[in-house]
Amino acid sequence: QVQLVESGGGLVQAGGSLRLSCAASGRTFSSFATGWFRQAPGMERTFVAAIGRIGGSTHYADSVKGRFTISRDNAKNTIYLQMNSLKPDDTAVYYCAAITGIYSTTVLTPWGQGTQVTVSS
Repeated sequence: QVQLVESGGGLVQAGGSLRLSCAASGRTFSSFATGWFRQAPGMERTFVAAIGRIGGSTHYADSVKGRFTISRDNAKNTIYLQMNSLKPDDTAVYYCAAITGIYSTTVLTPWGQGTQVTVSS
């Protein structure tokens, strides 16, 4: 089974940038589309971005379109989320997961610990 571990979060001022990483274990990693999700305090977990199995297709939530970029390196079993022009509303715990398709929120892997992103105003 594929397991995913998130890293790269931190505290940043509004307008700043962070790059999150999602490291996967398991030889079938490149068989899955992968998505980033986030959960703000007191809120439900929501979709952020997704990328296809070989990275050719991407999909973003409207709230991050034009600011965030998802990418993957299957040779390194890693997914990235480059976050630019960060806003306080981006503050959340960020999670990655294998999903059934870039327009799907059906998750195939257990949720990990996530990585905290805090954007100060």
